[in-house]
Amino acid sequence: MLSETTLIQLKQNAAAWAQQFDVGIVLDSNHCKHALGIQNYELIIAVGIKHEITNSNDSFESLRQFKNQHPAEWLFGYFSYDLKNQLEQLNSQHSDGIGFEQLYFFTPKHLLVIRTSGEIVLGEALVAEILKISHKGHNDTSVMLTQRIDEIQYKQDVEKIRKHIEEGDVYEMNYCTEFFADNISINPASVYNKLKQKSAVPFGVYLKHNHRYVMGASPERFLCKRGDLLYSQPIKGTAKRGADSATDEIEKQKLFNSEKERAENLMIVDLVRNDLARSAQTGSIKVDELFGIYSFPQVHQMISTVSASLHPQNDFIDAIQQAFPMGSMTGTPKIMAMQLIEKYEKTKRGLYSGAIGYIEPNTDFDLNVVIRSIQYNAETGYINFEVGSAITYDSVAQEEYAECLLKATAMKEVLTRV
Repeated sequence: MLSETTLIQLKQNAAAWAQQFDVGIVLDSNHCKHALGIQNYELIIAVGIKHEITNSNDSFESLRQFKNQHPAEWLFGYFSYDLKNQLEQLNSQHSDGIGFEQLYFFTPKHLLVIRTSGEIVLGEALVAEILKISHKGHNDTSVMLTQRIDEIQYKQDVEKIRKHIEEGDVYEMNYCTEFFADNISINPASVYNKLKQKSAVPFGVYLKHNHRYVMGASPERFLCKRGDLLYSQPIKGTAKRGADSATDEIEKQKLFNSEKERAENLMIVDLVRNDLARSAQTGSIKVDELFGIYSFPQVHQMISTVSASLHPQNDFIDAIQQAFPMGSMTGTPKIMAMQLIEKYEKTKRGLYSGAIGYIEPNTDFDLNVVIRSIQYNAETGYINFEVGSAITYDSVAQEEYAECLLKATAMKEVLTRV
């Protein structure tokens, strides 16, 4: 059993240690409360490649075969948002400055798994090695970010999307904008540590895939499997933190009672129920919590939990594929929402709005939603992050734009002095 002091030091060193390898991943729950307490592990570090798989013409089937070839192994990796193009008659024509694969998974050479209790499940021999690593910072500089869609254009687009809603094309659509910079040099491990200090969340992730990096502070779970039970926990509804405990409580209550936020959340809950029904046993779908309010350093979030029992004729790949991409980052109806996303956004989402996580030997898995995440291509020096909001007919363009800026706060502050 690890002491709290040792665990803290491990977390501080984890990204710097993983950065030495061509491929590495750190998954950190940051001692945060997971919605409904659905959590097994506090910290996982997986580095080095024994076996790997990248996208194919049928990436989900390839991943199924890869898992069958390595049944006793843990798998780590990611699903890009643009896998949607393999699932539906869709395309993605915008520029992509980062260039992650559409799908990538690997079995690690070195693996450390620590439960929420501090118990080491795997990799005890790695602890001393990770504790010895020296993690150097990076010379302070300032990343001057450019916004791909400016405030004026964003607000105009919101009104156009509201017109689509009025005409019945969609009921809700997630609309995002990119902040980016070129020719930047950073230390990704240092940026990751600063981001998690500023915004500790349940699904923190540091990912290195050759020269591409993710430094993530996601509060959202896409999908997890525990035995034959599936859980999805969409987030829809955001409020700022208050300046003191009294105003903070007022902001929480405003969020909980907001008819607009509840309507947004409920629409995505219904979409998730429909997605899970495609791989679940009939009659097993439940809404375990509706409109739960959870607080994080930067924001309060409205999180609902939907569960279902996986049908015996389906496997873990079916569950992921049938629910992908997550409704909270698309809208409803999902296919039309994704078509409109392509029309109005100016950046290929790539790994943003995708998922990162692990698959255990018994095929239990946990996948986050890639939001509140800085991405970096060290080869080109391109760095970016994206933020967005859910547009409904009741949306006010200025408020939606302000929500985007609120979600961008931690990432902008970290990159101002990296």
